[in-house]
Amino acid sequence: MMSLIILLALVVAAGAILSVQAAINGRLGETVGVLRSSLLTFVVGTVLTGLLIVFFEPAHAVSLLDVPKWQLGGALFGVVYMMVMVGAVPRVGTAVATVAVIVGQLGMGMLIDNFGWLGNPAIELSGSRGLAMVLLGLALVLMYRSSSRVTG
Repeated sequence: MMSLIILLALVVAAGAILSVQAAINGRLGETVGVLRSSLLTFVVGTVLTGLLIVFFEPAHAVSLLDVPKWQLGGALFGVVYMMVMVGAVPRVGTAVATVAVIVGQLGMGMLIDNFGWLGNPAIELSGSRGLAMVLLGLALVLMYRSSSRVTG
């Protein structure tokens, strides 16, 4: 149970870091452009991840070249996310952009869970999950409206 709590705390911290990254990259994107800002993120990430692999990653029986090719497609989604956020944050703000991302994540996550897509275990869509989605959608609307009054 304690390890699950620590894991969830780390996931929450990772979400917080994504908001900081979005705010920083949004400013950088306005200054140097969306593509250059995204490129910097991926170059730094590539170098850091490469070093972590060399020094800490244990050997695996399967290489990236041996996995089903559809699994490699997930890397493309990071590029789309980065470019959209770098362009959106300066226009709608970090909080609204982040909640919009979470609405998309929650909606797709519930579909993946419900149908067991991509090899994941099926978790039935319940009323409480549906209500959470509606409430998060309402939160997005309220946050957008309150921020557009300030900036508009």
